[in-house]
Amino acid sequence: MPTKIVIVDFGMGNLNSVRLKIAKDKNAVVNISSDSKEIMTADKLILPGVGHFAKAMNNLKEFNLISALNEFVIIKKKPILGICLGMQLMANKSEEGGASGFGWIDSDVVRFRVEDKLKYKIPHCGWNQIIKSKNSCLMNDIPELSEFYFVHSYHLVVKNHSDILNETEYESKFTSAIEKGNIFGVQYHPEKSHDLGEVLLKNFINL
Repeated sequence: MPTKIVIVDFGMGNLNSVRLKIAKDKNAVVNISSDSKEIMTADKLILPGVGHFAKAMNNLKEFNLISALNEFVIIKKKPILGICLGMQLMANKSEEGGASGFGWIDSDVVRFRVEDKLKYKIPHCGWNQIIKSKNSCLMNDIPELSEFYFVHSYHLVVKNHSDILNETEYESKFTSAIEKGNIFGVQYHPEKSHDLGEVLLKNFINL
């Protein structure tokens, strides 16, 4: 029976590009929804997001999705994958708007602070390598130092190293993916990362 994936729609994110990537997998049925009842019927969720952290949390409140997502992730312990801003929303709080996040991962979101501003532009935009911090089914068939596509000005500072799945160098190392039990997040965009992005999404479907 195909895995039911729901992409959470809270008014921010490249929802259709994510949907199109997942729809290629015959083992998945994918929907985009902002309805909490529909979300709760999913086997797995994807929480995408592009834009401002505080605005995103406000939208989630306006869509009445906070309680449903907490129940799905914390109580039912079903898998969720956050992408870019979607991963950042899993943190305790962000410097972007001074807003609180879900607090699923003990971490804070901070703006990049680089010394060489000529070499390291903000936002960090383009292809960059990932360094694997631990073994994970999400990383199956993804070689060490694989390149993924990034677009972001903020990044996670994770307090428990065991929650870090990938790191990436951009003047200094930052956390580029997380994993804690049923909670997964990637700072990069698998939907924009060609074949390896498809592999990662397929791995999530097959967890």
